[in-house]
Amino acid sequence: MPSPEWTYKHATELRNHWWWRPGWQVGTRFYTWHITFDGQHELHRLVDTYQAELARHPGLDLIPHQWLHLTMQGVGHTADVTTDQVGILIAAAQARLAALAPATVEFHRPVIRPEAIVLPALPPTEIDRIRTAVRASIADALGPDSVPDRADGFQPHVTLAYSSSSQPAEAITSAIESISSEPVQISVPTATLIELHRDSRMYEWHTVAEVPIGSEACGTLPDQ
Repeated sequence: MPSPEWTYKHATELRNHWWWRPGWQVGTRFYTWHITFDGQHELHRLVDTYQAELARHPGLDLIPHQWLHLTMQGVGHTADVTTDQVGILIAAAQARLAALAPATVEFHRPVIRPEAIVLPALPPTEIDRIRTAVRASIADALGPDSVPDRADGFQPHVTLAYSSSSQPAEAITSAIESISSEPVQISVPTATLIELHRDSRMYEWHTVAEVPIGSEACGTLPDQ
């Protein structure tokens, strides 16, 4: 099966990523499921390889290792989800994710999107099955009509840099295509429920729970 177009076709123009989406402003907090990459040193080295070149180009906000993430599935604004519902959601996710086989994905060549430079997660189906389980756990906990976003059209990726201005993408495309790199395979041991904000032109978060994938072990809650 050929790779989907979004995994290799570059956008020709960049635009500012940091416009406020409906329902968002400074102070907004949002529960969402991400895959995060603490301790994934091979991925960090691949990111560093490309960010060293991207740093030469204005209008790009590079993502530090601490905030590297793969956006997977939103839950809802913190004002709309109670503490009890969060506990039920975590328990439902533990049950769903424990039943999955372990996941492994590969990252290699960046792709320029209209608002970011990203590393596609390949094959996308590995992350999609995790997301499907997470979506089912939201339905279990909050009801089938409470699952945000569409089930289809998911494009799993890790962002290297967000665009903070409008500019042609040609120079950046040429720069990243001139770099030689080796693909990196990583295991995905957990899905992470986070409380997210973007107050400072960066996606930052507090970890609510880390839930193992392919394990009967219980998820971990962060120190309070």
